[in-house]
Amino acid sequence: MAELLSDDQVNEALGALAGWRQDGSALTRTVELASFAEAIAVVNRVAEIAENDNHHPDIDIRWRTLTFRCSTHSAGGVTTLDVTLAGEIDGVVGMFGQASE
Repeated sequence: MAELLSDDQVNEALGALAGWRQDGSALTRTVELASFAEAIAVVNRVAEIAENDNHHPDIDIRWRTLTFRCSTHSAGGVTTLDVTLAGEIDGVVGMFGQASE
């Protein structure tokens, strides 16, 4: 099982994750894409990555606005798995141009 990160470790990780913040026991980021189709394309690509990693974010879809929530439920909070997944999500969002926060 992945070990929980300390608050200091989470804050350090957030320094490299633009647009992410700690919300309770999770890392969260909200992005707005250019269209609903782009938002769904991002969700589909993130789903592929999550399946491959066997670590899945919670994703809220509101038209073209996506909110990602990364938490290791079995550990009860944020682990390196979540930091890595957040970075991978950033890579996918970046492939679709500059999404607004």
